[in-house]
Amino acid sequence: MIQIIIDGDACPVTDSVIELTKGTGIFVTIVRSFSHYSTVIQPQHVKIVYVDDGPEAVDYKIVQLANSDAIVITQDYGLASLLLDKVAVVLHHSGKQFTYDNIDRLLATRHAHAQYRRSGGRTKGPSKFTAQDKADFNAAFQAVLTQFD
Repeated sequence: MIQIIIDGDACPVTDSVIELTKGTGIFVTIVRSFSHYSTVIQPQHVKIVYVDDGPEAVDYKIVQLANSDAIVITQDYGLASLLLDKVAVVLHHSGKQFTYDNIDRLLATRHAHAQYRRSGGRTKGPSKFTAQDKADFNAAFQAVLTQFD
């Protein structure tokens, strides 16, 4: 049975995933650091796993939990690259799927931007997440789910 694992510290589509999996029998695990603790009661098909606030602690836990029946949602290119061999699908919150064809380019771009910033340059941050972005993710996520019916 397919499961969803969400890199939950800053994921803007967590509520969408919870809603879209309600009543499907698909379980959702949200991994967050304790600094993002929430008292919100989640539906029965959702489990939240909290980890220490240390660097990469959430990523390490996701790698530990992931298996071949998992769809992982993350915006972290490094984590995505570690999971490509381990899980069924790695999806960005934009709805784009991480693949062997695009991960090297994404990591190289991230590295180039980091070098530029270290040398005193400034780069733009991510654009604001819009309602259209959410709709695009929802469509992509539903398309991925149909692959496992």
